[in-house]
Amino acid sequence: MAIRIHFTAEDLLGTRFADGPAPLMELEMAVAMLQRPDVDRAFARHHRQLGARATRLAAPLAQLVPPTGAGPFFLDPLTVDLEEGLEAVRSSPNSLVRSELARVHGNGLPVTPLMLALAEQDRQAWQHLERSLRACHAALIDEAWPRLRTGFDTDLAWRGRVQREQGLRGMLAGLHPGSRWRGSTLEIPVARRAEYRLEGGGVLLLPSAQWTGEPLCGPLPDGSLLLLYPAVTPLPYLPEDTPADEPVATLLGRTRAAVLRLTLHEPTTGQLARDLGLSAATVSEHTRALRHAGLVTTVRTGRSVRHSCTALGHRLLTAALNPLPSPGR
Repeated sequence: MAIRIHFTAEDLLGTRFADGPAPLMELEMAVAMLQRPDVDRAFARHHRQLGARATRLAAPLAQLVPPTGAGPFFLDPLTVDLEEGLEAVRSSPNSLVRSELARVHGNGLPVTPLMLALAEQDRQAWQHLERSLRACHAALIDEAWPRLRTGFDTDLAWRGRVQREQGLRGMLAGLHPGSRWRGSTLEIPVARRAEYRLEGGGVLLLPSAQWTGEPLCGPLPDGSLLLLYPAVTPLPYLPEDTPADEPVATLLGRTRAAVLRLTLHEPTTGQLARDLGLSAATVSEHTRALRHAGLVTTVRTGRSVRHSCTALGHRLLTAALNPLPSPGR
């Protein structure tokens, strides 16, 4: 199964990145992540730090946003300003609200009194929804916003470098492990089937440091396709204060940057764990993420697993990651 995106030459030329992370989109991803049992240890620790209050505040939104992240389109307008986004939510046409609630119900969410009241344009229900959005944003997004912005910016810098090395098609195929081109169609392996024919609208790319699930797609009002994907470094690994002279740590986080440097010597998982004072399971999480980014390869030799820095990873380590123009902007 896969997402299949059919590009024309015009669509490739129109592929671009969003101007920045979108507050309500990040909030939706955070609510989805709180419900996912398969998050890695770092996200699990992050959620424990947020505490039970955050989970309680997110409960009304969890009625609308499934763990897959594919919530109703009216809930996550692509705006960089929270107040503008909330105004767009309040102004959602009832036809869109009804069709989107029907879609998320068809994808497995149970019908709740909140859903029914929103569909019936109940004023109190919409006020409750806005209060929930504000409270959840304060609990899940406000404090993390500078790091989310860092995750967005560093992902764009990384994709810019990949595009310079591999071209636009190579950069697009590198957004998710296993993606490939079949002619002019990009196939992204996921656990569902979806088909998109762009016909000139192009693609708007949006990396999210809140999200580690499969890429998500949705049509935008201007006729383009939104493609949201996990940023190269998830929120728990983004440092809060990385010195400007440590660009690799800014991109990957300090621990992953240290792992990458050590792979120059082709260590085993056990050696990495001993050198960094980490558990083997934690090391495996980091090396898996670095493999997905094309920075590390892993080979089993007997009972050991050895990790090697790729040519792309070596270039990242040996060259300063200067600010690069974002692709398509």
